[in-house]
Formats: sequence, structure tokens, C-alpha cells
Amino acid sequence: MLKIFSGFMAGLVLVAVLVYNLFGNLMFKETLSPFGVEETVARVQQNIQKVGNGWALVGLREPAKAVQADGGNVLPVMLIEACSTKYSGPILKNDDVRFLSLLIPCKVSVYKKNDGKTYIGTMNAGLVGRMFGTEVGEIMSHVSADQAKFLIFDASKPAPAIVRPAPPGASGGAGGAPAGGC
Repeated sequence: MLKIFSGFMAGLVLVAVLVYNLFGNLMFKETLSPFGVEETVARVQQNIQKVGNGWALVGLREPAKAVQADGGNVLPVMLIEACSTKYSGPILKNDDVRFLSLLIPCKVSVYKKNDGKTYIGTMNAGLVGRMFGTEVGEIMSHVSADQAKFLIFDASKPAPAIVRPAPPGASGGAGGAPAGGC
């Protein structure tokens, strides 16, 4: 009996270690960009605006600048925030999953690493959605498909300008968010 219990416990520990080590790679995606940080941000923003499905840019944050202002030395990081009321609406209307509002707006992180290359970080929306049932899974599968379109670049076209959405309280939509945003 002790051998069975020991084997069971060892199996649980092994599964726990595997889940811990693989979880980050499953929940988040990292994609190498062929462009620098600012050009990547501008191209992702342009793609968000073109993809349709109600997507709108609602924010652009630069957390590395706050760290730098505080005396830290960090590489550039920019967070693009976008939202689609088509996808957020059903989640925000449902009491059972409204807590998922913490995932709204959708964020795309663009950052430089010590290797000098620029990367794009996204949440695996399809996998996250499946964890919360059929309705959320269906919605997030569409978000995931759109996210993939955000990252398709046409290098033959010139880089657009970065869009800097109005800060909260500025004119243009509730809380400074453009019309159609969340």
C-alpha cells in the first residue's frame, strides 16, 4: 500500500512540476518582430484598426519609462491596449463571467530584449477562454484569431505613425477612449 501511495504522490509531484514549467509557454505567446519597438507598435496598431470586428485602440502605455524616471535602467516596453465591444459586451453582461473584465482591454506587449531584438507578447486568448466555459471559449477563440491578424506585417509598405490615444479625461469618448472602444 505504501508503494502505491508513494507512486501516486510522485506522479502528482511530476505533473505539478510539468504544469508549472509549461504553463507560461501555454498561456502566453512570444513572437519575434522584424522591426524595432516603435515601428512594431505602429504596425500592430494599424492592423488592429484594419481587422474590423469592432476593434479600437484604447491605450498605449510605456511602463519602462516610469521605471527609467525612477532611476532604473530597463529596455523599452510598450503596451498596446485594444478592445472590441463585439467581444467584451457578452462578457460584461454576464454576471457569471464579469470578473473576466480584468482581461479587457486586450493587451499586446512590444519590447526589446538584451539580444537587441524586438518581441511581441500576447496572451493565448483561445486557451484562456476554454478555461471558462463554452460561451467565453467561443468569444475568446474569435479574439485569438483576430490577435493573429494583429501580427501580420507587410514589410513592403511604409511604417505608419504611432497612434497615441487621448489620455483619460481628454476629449473624445468616455474616459478618453475612442468611440467603439471599451
